[in-house]
Amino acid sequence: LTRVITFMIGKEQSARPYPQIGVPEAHHPLSHHNDQPDLVAQMSKINRYHTELFSRYLTKLRATPDGDGSLLDNMTILYGSGISNSTRHSGRNLPLLVMGGGAGNLSGGQHLEYSNAPGMANLLVTLMDKMNVPVEQIGASTGVLSLDALPGL
Repeated sequence: LTRVITFMIGKEQSARPYPQIGVPEAHHPLSHHNDQPDLVAQMSKINRYHTELFSRYLTKLRATPDGDGSLLDNMTILYGSGISNSTRHSGRNLPLLVMGGGAGNLSGGQHLEYSNAPGMANLLVTLMDKMNVPVEQIGASTGVLSLDALPGL
């Protein structure tokens, strides 16, 4: 049995400000910062806030027993953004985190970098394969990715 959820921490197109972290503007207008340092700093605060919320979630999953390990050990979580450079509306080189042990199918503690710029759809195909739910293609995917660690890490 595979259980799947989608959880959105913050909707990028929302008009919601972030007064609790000292950011009076909404995410979307700030994302068009044109590299203005004060706006980039506010975007960084929002990104840090979202990442802190995600970290709290992971801490709770790690503390929740499940089988011979924790709930986090038996999950695969993809965390990231749909855009890498919002000023340019670029979806290339997305910074993504894959967390959890995938019920023993994923190795942790790795930093992977793909210089040939494969699409995110390739990562989704790879994760489906690791969850023993093989698919031939998702969207514009062109294959699976190697999840081997970078040399020296």
